[in-house]
Amino acid sequence: MKLRPLGDKVVLKQLEAEVTTKSGIILSGQAKEKPQQAEVIAVGPGGIVEGKEVVMQVKVGDKVIYSKYAGTEVKLGDDEYIVVKQNDIVAIVED
Repeated sequence: MKLRPLGDKVVLKQLEAEVTTKSGIILSGQAKEKPQQAEVIAVGPGGIVEGKEVVMQVKVGDKVIYSKYAGTEVKLGDDEYIVVKQNDIVAIVED
């Protein structure tokens, strides 16, 4: 089973949070925040959304940063995904 987003939606898979800080401090489970960085798993077709033309600017495999409280969390089997609107993605992370 796979997710196929509609309109200007994007399916993201959260990247794992770091367990230690840069200074070497180990974080407990409660101290860790969910990361806002994710990998793009699927991209909707774009097109006309709410009367405006939307051109999709992300592609499958991109690493992105998204708004903290954006999207809908979806569990499919053992995997968890987040479905967001493209405008909830604030940046593409480039190496």
